[in-house]
Amino acid sequence: MTANTNDAPVEGVSPTPVKDRVVIFDTTMRDGEQAPGASMSLEEKLELAKILEDMGVDVIEAGFPIASNGDFESVRRVAEIVTESTVCGLARASAADIERAGEAVRPAKRGRIHTFISTSPSHRDHILRMTPEEVIEQITGSVTLARNLCGDVEWSAQDATRTERDVLRRCVEAAIRAGAGTINVPDTVGYSYPTEYGEIFRDLIENVPGADGVIFSAHCHNDLGLAVANSLAAVEAGARQVECAVNGLGERAGNAALEEIVMALRVRGDRLLFDTRIDTQQITRASRYVSAITGFPVQFNKAIVGKNAFAHESGIHQDGMLKDRGTYEIMQPTDVGQGGTNLVMGKHSGRHAFREKLKGFGYELGANALNDAFTRFKELADKKKDVYDDDIIALVDDALARGAERISVKRLRVVAGTDGPQQAELTVTIDGAERSATATGDGPVDAVFNAIRLVVPHTAALRLFQVHAVTEGTDAQAQVSVRLEDGGHIATGLAADTDTLVASAKAYVNALNSLITRQEKTRPPVAQASGF
Repeated sequence: MTANTNDAPVEGVSPTPVKDRVVIFDTTMRDGEQAPGASMSLEEKLELAKILEDMGVDVIEAGFPIASNGDFESVRRVAEIVTESTVCGLARASAADIERAGEAVRPAKRGRIHTFISTSPSHRDHILRMTPEEVIEQITGSVTLARNLCGDVEWSAQDATRTERDVLRRCVEAAIRAGAGTINVPDTVGYSYPTEYGEIFRDLIENVPGADGVIFSAHCHNDLGLAVANSLAAVEAGARQVECAVNGLGERAGNAALEEIVMALRVRGDRLLFDTRIDTQQITRASRYVSAITGFPVQFNKAIVGKNAFAHESGIHQDGMLKDRGTYEIMQPTDVGQGGTNLVMGKHSGRHAFREKLKGFGYELGANALNDAFTRFKELADKKKDVYDDDIIALVDDALARGAERISVKRLRVVAGTDGPQQAELTVTIDGAERSATATGDGPVDAVFNAIRLVVPHTAALRLFQVHAVTEGTDAQAQVSVRLEDGGHIATGLAADTDTLVASAKAYVNALNSLITRQEKTRPPVAQASGF
């Protein structure tokens, strides 16, 4: 779209350019969920929707309604509870898809149908078996139908960056003529590079009739590690919407990371004259919640939200930081809702200090949840000499990641060592009743999991077992992620404890609790969306 005009200059004062606003389109619940193993429950999606709305996300793509009854229900429920953000549902270029998406977003105060079709020679020849003319006919029909069902329609050219430029222009023109208000030009396979991607947008904006009346959008995958750079290049070239995901979640190497896009626009406002509506202090909260519910840990050196993003170990860096923070930090941890990593809390800390610490991390807990977290914090403080910020975060994330606790670990005793077989004695509570079992295994973790299978018989397969230390030292908490799959349903359990085996048992049981809940509330998928 055309840039905003500047305010009239005041005599003797240099005018400040009025910044164009970039629309932030979050696809964590749709494209992000398509990352293998990242499936989210309805309750998790509703909570994430609230977090994204609080953060100021403009458009929330809540799912692909035709994919399953569960996905349809997720989009519909998000549409019912979100009032500030636009709620979007994805649809292929077919009447069934579009009508299903229209039905799902109908309760929204602001709804959008997002329909797409492939345009590149590779996709036309091998997937669609269509000529360019047939694709254009499909675009016209699908966008027209969507526009009749919803006042806000977005159209995407899947694999746009590998599409012949003249064909892409004709496709975009057809979508605009049919009523699309947003045109998405996705780098579906992460193939493009910044100067090339920016040039595609300039060409379309300058040469397609009606381009000045729509918003152009960038949707970049990270296969070459260029998703954020490509997205920013698109903005400089005229795009005014960026499609991204929290933590860069998405198929293959993921999507452009929301937090990196937003903070790049904010920190480099001297060169990128664009604003967003995002409350950046909510970024870390969103990042940690997505990591907790998907079981996808955030790498320590991840930009903006990583554990080490604001950590300084080098003596030279520490000296500079003590003299002036600006020597080695281009933004403050508080800008993105990160707490300091060197503040220590221990067993003598009070409830008020604990509550304020949680607020600094972006957590607002109710009275009961706060009491539970504080009790567990005190128990941890009795076990550890020092309790670091990351310990507290792991403790709270552990609680948030737990589903309805029909099953809970009451007691665990493990015999391990070189003289096998290793043995686990386990007692759990199931709907208030205790059940115990003893099992052996090839190692202590295997013995623990075998004991759980005895007390809670099930057919779920273990797809992921992952352990990492939350902080340094031999008394560090172990944070364990367990992912189970049963009948197409996938659930992830997360738990933290100073005893790795206890954390492993709790994580497995948490995954079982989530799996039970998910099996009760979802049905098998009937279609699978293609990622952009």
